[in-house]
Amino acid sequence: MSSLVPLAFVIPLAGAALSIVLGWSRASQRVISVTALAATLAVSIVLLVEADREGFIVHDAGGWTADVGISLVVDRLAGLMLVVSSLVLLAVMIFAIGEAEEEQRRVGFHPIYLVLAAGVMASFVTADLFNLFVAFEMMLAASYVLITLGGRPDQLRSGMTYVVISLVASTVFITVLALLYAATGTVNMADLSVRLAELDPAVRAAFALALLVVFAIKAGLFPLFFWLPDSYPTAPGPVTAIFAGLLTKVGVYAIIRTQTLLFDAPDWMGTVLLTIAVLTMIVGVLGAIAQDDMKRILAFHIISQIGYMIFGLGLFTVAGVAGAVFYIVHHIIVKTALFLVAGLVAHRAGSSRLSEVGGLVRTAPLVAVLFAVPALSLAGIPPFSGFLAKFVLVDAGMSAEAWIAVAASLAVGLLTLYSMTKIWAGVFWGVPEEEPSSPPNEGGRWSFVTMAAATGSLVVASIGVSLWAGELYDVAERSAEDLLERDGYVEVVLERAP
Repeated sequence: MSSLVPLAFVIPLAGAALSIVLGWSRASQRVISVTALAATLAVSIVLLVEADREGFIVHDAGGWTADVGISLVVDRLAGLMLVVSSLVLLAVMIFAIGEAEEEQRRVGFHPIYLVLAAGVMASFVTADLFNLFVAFEMMLAASYVLITLGGRPDQLRSGMTYVVISLVASTVFITVLALLYAATGTVNMADLSVRLAELDPAVRAAFALALLVVFAIKAGLFPLFFWLPDSYPTAPGPVTAIFAGLLTKVGVYAIIRTQTLLFDAPDWMGTVLLTIAVLTMIVGVLGAIAQDDMKRILAFHIISQIGYMIFGLGLFTVAGVAGAVFYIVHHIIVKTALFLVAGLVAHRAGSSRLSEVGGLVRTAPLVAVLFAVPALSLAGIPPFSGFLAKFVLVDAGMSAEAWIAVAASLAVGLLTLYSMTKIWAGVFWGVPEEEPSSPPNEGGRWSFVTMAAATGSLVVASIGVSLWAGELYDVAERSAEDLLERDGYVEVVLERAP
């Protein structure tokens, strides 16, 4: 079973290479991409089932043990992230094929997208920080291309901001890695967990904060989120959807993994994380309320919702971390679906600005339904998945007596509902006040059906999270126990080392 672990990123990489070779045939590229991502999803499901049964799946690349080689590990958290990520990657690819804009115009779209997928998958299975850096760079290099596809001046300007901030974060990351290696002689996370405990507490605290800053930039946490609202909405629709739904959660995953595995969760770190979480939630939702463009409202909500995940982690309890894991799964699906709906709106109306769109509930009722379900979920309305995710976090926060964070999460939930109502009233019921900035897309019925089907699959998946919330939460709870009882991870990775 361990031999399946590298397939999670090898399959999309191989698909990218084959897509380059067959770049002259768009039909072949589409078949390759869908097949590779579907195969990745199948492998991910098998790995999650096995990881939940056994606890950990470890693969030592080339047979080299963890002390000298590259270890790949799938535990319950990594398995969940693999499954939900491969699901949204596949759905967004199908949406892009239906939209047939940048995907049709750019021969490099498919290989670059598959490289991005490989980087995301590798981030979840790697067991050492240097290869996490490599996976991040693979993912980011692909994202630099995807975010600037189209070449509009505003897009290039925003894309340049994204590139510069990402390069700064990468520079800080590799510097921290060098210092970690100098201090401990290793970058394997299981080995680091043991060796960092031998360092002076002040040195450990410095490393914990440094890694938090690195991943906070990538996750879009307060006050390091400023690049996100301008960068994401200007990208092509499918690119915006996958960036919004998935890439920031890779940063959150890295924060959860490093703060629970490498460090012993001191009380001060919990205070730091809860403070950041509250500020992130509040600033994000206030930014969303101030916007008049559907994509920008949703972009600010990325920031706000990241705060909920860090809220759960900052409690450093099984219930809190389980809530954070459950919230990540819910949010990846729901947020990706909402941005795909924004793409459908722009496709039908030529714009996503509230003042330029209106009446879609009459002209495109299917789009209205596809928006309503994830929007209500994001706002935390029962019985949708967002309500369950927020309920778990609020319950964990009350048990830990984190009253300020609990109050902030409830208030932000109400403001989120207000901003979703703002979109509903403007886009679906309102009357356009201005002419749309672009003409509606005349791609034909098949194009719209394909895009709607891809979006609908994620809406159905979000409903599935609600229907099987108990089973999903049980896996999330076992994931949290693994994360907080880190000895199991350390032992299974290092047991083959001499």
